[in-house]
Amino acid sequence: MDQIVYEPGSFYVFDKAYLDFERLFTIHESKSFFVIRAKTNLQFKRQYSATVDKRTGVQCDQTGELKGFYSAKDYPEKIRRIKFHDEEQNRTFIFLTNNLNLAPEEIASLYKHRWKVELFFKWIKQHLKIKSFWGTTENAVKTQVYIAVITYTIIAIIRQRLKTEHSTYEVLQILGSSLLDKTPINQLLKKPSDQDVKEPIN
Repeated sequence: MDQIVYEPGSFYVFDKAYLDFERLFTIHESKSFFVIRAKTNLQFKRQYSATVDKRTGVQCDQTGELKGFYSAKDYPEKIRRIKFHDEEQNRTFIFLTNNLNLAPEEIASLYKHRWKVELFFKWIKQHLKIKSFWGTTENAVKTQVYIAVITYTIIAIIRQRLKTEHSTYEVLQILGSSLLDKTPINQLLKKPSDQDVKEPIN
């Protein structure tokens, strides 16, 4: 967080592991916005509450100030606390933000999108099998990730068009071991020997 140059008007969304009120106040003073999950031991003094429609998942929308000595010292301005129940996960989240204008549902949606980004990187680690990078520059890393994503996407398209029962990983293994084979792909995927290719156990 100390290395980021915060852009005015931008939103920065963090998990609660990054909760540090001094750093959040830096974001606030940069005229940027943050959305972060609150910890269970949060000391918060409500000043007023907005009317909410609980059918949207929003349980409460409060504006107030931090009560803890060090927390209040590090973040002396008003802060907003939103309690939201996510029906998909059947979980309740408490968010803190310095944005006092966006609808509470939008604040919850911002955090949900952060979760999708995290899931995407988790998917990359599980499926693209990038064991090492050929270069360490930003361009080299991006290029290798793009190549891996494109390769995976092409294999997914092949699976769909050929309606094969092989998993994407199995198709990758079959094609990887048949690079010099001139047999058409649809026939490669029908060879009995291919049945021995198994999905790895993570």
